Amino acid sequence: MAALSPGFCAGHAPSRLPSVSGVCSWWRWRATGARSAGAMGRAPGVAAALFYGAVAALVLLGVRDVLFLYEENRCSMTYMYEYPEYLKIKLPKKISRRFPAYELYLYGEGNYAEENKNLILTGIPVLFLPGNAGSYKQVRSLGSIALRKAEDIDFKYHFNFFTVNFNEELVALYGGSLKRQTRFLHECIKVILKLYKDQEFAPSSVAIVGHSMGGLVARALLTLKNFKPEFINLLITQATPHVAPVMPLDKYLTDFYTAVNNHWILKAQDARNLTILSVAGGFRDYQVRSGLAFLPRLSQHSSALFVVSSAVPRTWASTDHLSIVWCKELILATIRAFFDLIDETTKQITEDPKKRMLVLNHHFVRHPAKFFEEDPETLTELKGTFIWIKIKSSKWTYTVYNESDGKYFMFPLSNHRKTHSHVHCQSSMLDTSSWIYGCLNSSSSMCLEGFDLSWKAELLPTVKVVTLKLQEYPSLSDLVVYVPAINGNKFTLDCEFFKEDSRTVQLPVTHLFSFGFSSSKIVLNSTGLIYNVQLQHFGQIYQAFKIYIESYCHPHKGRKTSVYRLHVPWSHEDSITVSKVPSFTEISAKLHIAQPENDSTVAVLNIYSSLDCQYEVTIKTSFSQVLGQVIRFHGGSLPVYVISNMLLAYGGQLSALISTGQCSDFVLALARAAKPYKVDPIVNVVKFLLGFNWFKDIWNVLFLPELDAVLLNKQDIWFPLVSLILFLFGTGIAYWGGILFSSSLRLLSSLWLSLTRPSGLTKDSKLMTPRRAFMAILLVFVSCTTCGAFAILIIYLHYIFKVIKLHSNVRIEQNVLNKDPKHSKDTSDNSNKEIVKNCDSTETITEAAAASPTTNTAIDNVVNSLKIHITILNLLTWIVLLSLPSLIYWFKNLRYNIRLDPDPCRTMAIILVSTVGILMNSSTTKVKSSKLSKIAAQLPLPLSVAVVAFGPMHLYRVPYFVICSLLLHALCCIV
Repeated sequence: MAALSPGFCAGHAPSRLPSVSGVCSWWRWRATGARSAGAMGRAPGVAAALFYGAVAALVLLGVRDVLFLYEENRCSMTYMYEYPEYLKIKLPKKISRRFPAYELYLYGEGNYAEENKNLILTGIPVLFLPGNAGSYKQVRSLGSIALRKAEDIDFKYHFNFFTVNFNEELVALYGGSLKRQTRFLHECIKVILKLYKDQEFAPSSVAIVGHSMGGLVARALLTLKNFKPEFINLLITQATPHVAPVMPLDKYLTDFYTAVNNHWILKAQDARNLTILSVAGGFRDYQVRSGLAFLPRLSQHSSALFVVSSAVPRTWASTDHLSIVWCKELILATIRAFFDLIDETTKQITEDPKKRMLVLNHHFVRHPAKFFEEDPETLTELKGTFIWIKIKSSKWTYTVYNESDGKYFMFPLSNHRKTHSHVHCQSSMLDTSSWIYGCLNSSSSMCLEGFDLSWKAELLPTVKVVTLKLQEYPSLSDLVVYVPAINGNKFTLDCEFFKEDSRTVQLPVTHLFSFGFSSSKIVLNSTGLIYNVQLQHFGQIYQAFKIYIESYCHPHKGRKTSVYRLHVPWSHEDSITVSKVPSFTEISAKLHIAQPENDSTVAVLNIYSSLDCQYEVTIKTSFSQVLGQVIRFHGGSLPVYVISNMLLAYGGQLSALISTGQCSDFVLALARAAKPYKVDPIVNVVKFLLGFNWFKDIWNVLFLPELDAVLLNKQDIWFPLVSLILFLFGTGIAYWGGILFSSSLRLLSSLWLSLTRPSGLTKDSKLMTPRRAFMAILLVFVSCTTCGAFAILIIYLHYIFKVIKLHSNVRIEQNVLNKDPKHSKDTSDNSNKEIVKNCDSTETITEAAAASPTTNTAIDNVVNSLKIHITILNLLTWIVLLSLPSLIYWFKNLRYNIRLDPDPCRTMAIILVSTVGILMNSSTTKVKSSKLSKIAAQLPLPLSVAVVAFGPMHLYRVPYFVICSLLLHALCCIV
């Protein structure tokens, strides 16, 4: 791009020519240097490309695991039986004027919708809140199934489902409207309650179902000064990121989270009568990872429950971010819970927090395969003319088919207590009747009364199971299993007595860095109904394994399936797999929430099977899933590490420019300057020192914000190597992103050359002209009156256009220098050889020296400037990407307001417009001669450290660090 070529030997002589010997010497040195530089530079260049290609491949492997490698969708679609209708609720004019973009609707279908047109409502109010870019029509799944359930009970109870239209705002990416949504929600609740004021059973509160950010807006109600906490007594959130924003792109978003979470900690008494259920989608939901939906139980507030959809009874399926609102199995569990929450006296949702938690646990945590009862009668008389059969063996199987008489199977416990510690029974009949009892008073042949132990059972996809520790039931004399008289149904009952030690085995997981080459294996030789495989040392979020279970069973025509459950005791995130036997089954084992420090429990693989099966369990580290966990938990902070690498490359370019007078390409500068040891150790040392009070005091005196690594550590998602891994990932992305960006510029400049005829390099060296000043003032005006991100986009596109023109002009100059057709397609090495050969002729040198329209130094300066411009554009590209959500939000709401308020990018845009206005017209000549050039070259290093220290949890800070470096560069062009 920069070298003179053989075309230099033809043309018209200028007025002053260098000496022949001087030109020949210069070209000989240039040719020799080019050959040696090419030989030395190609190997490191290839090595860098291979290394960063491998890093980029690892990133893509992790992204692939997150976006594509998850379980298939096992949810059924929810269908409406009648055409859904949305009745718009007329709001007071004052509210409509304050919130012109928001609306309130009542959902209905068929006759129900017609009856409610006059808004004479007699049901129980439930309000649905859509999330980020969500539609108010997403309420239809809940509303339709609730309506069908009400019809089944002849409308003894029914629900009125309201829904809010938030104009599909991007509140997960732009936090400026979250407070406005919260205030509108408050007004909606007051309007809804007024609709019932003349009814016999008028409600005093509203139940809320919030999807995604809608759940957070509902929690934010308690932060309003005039809000009465008794207005809501039940909140169910679906895939809501409660802990932190998915992408903290602006200060308003992070401040909103801080205000909500701090209020719930410091003023937990406000929520003492509020019951909250947070349902996460599992690994299919790659938009909101399930760990963000976790609601820790505070000491003052115990009515909070967190569960992953894969662990919800009768759902047992992971859901993506949208299907969680229509997944039929999950919606059925929610509606069943709603109806069980009704108080028969008030015909509204019960005001008893204890009952609310019992109902939610029944439907979302542990379902005993029985209808909910608040105070079940556990003591039951076993009467009736049934056959009593005594079983003395420790293992028992009974297949039921067309039983004409009911039977009681009686297991005496006295002998079993001596040799066994537990009893396990399972039934493949999944009805809701009682089926197992503990006998208190027994004669020799039958039992008179007993405890209903069916409430201790647990429902699984193919069986209901109960495991009892005999030591906990010393008063029981016998165990009784009841088989009703049935006709046409076939099911199997199994029971066995066992010692816990014989069915509990420990399997240590493989090391993280085994990369799947080693495995840990265990063989379960004894046959039994249940095995508990404890996965030792499995408790960190970056661990990921593949578990292979191979079953060996005796041939049997009517064999049942096996159920494998990965049970995580410190959070409700179990996953269940159903498999035929014999078979070879693969299970993924990874966590949503890391094991708390004070928790000593162990993750367990439960195997429920037939009596005649044996199992071989093998566990291996899954390297691709480990990468997936890194991307899942830290992918949102990758822009931080990309920009940190770019700043290092930017500083390297400026340093090389000052020391050698030449500026290297962005990609080459990145390969040389972007080293993890320049950034990562400093952040880790500061994190370590913050553990000491004296350093923390100094830190606070300097008014420095909390280190983001500390915040990540509090969330239990930080581990020692994560920063190094992310830095390397960032380097790989910056490297290939730089190549892609440079290739795009080259392609655009070719397109520009095909459309226009550039006049060559401009002679204008002024940084600011009246036209440019007017442009800057206009863009500042645009940012103040419309949207700051819009002004940033305009100046960015203008900068790209100028660089494309500059690129085109440089190519034109090179074409002029290469206009000898014989050598126009030669490589630079061949070109240098030809020039050296031509140095034998004085006449040729004279003609060569006359050919250049500009000097070699001038072209070198232009090329250096072009390389710096390309690096600045790389940095500006990420600033534009980080500000893009507020631009999209502004554009979508343009019909309501021309000015974005509040605008997270306004201040940044004002600074950036003036800074970029100077930089796009600058050259490296002025930078080299500036008094501030050395500071400008050294500043990107501490800024790259600051980006990693303060950016991962606050992405909106990152552009300001970049602007600091660009601003000093702009000052170098002036001072």
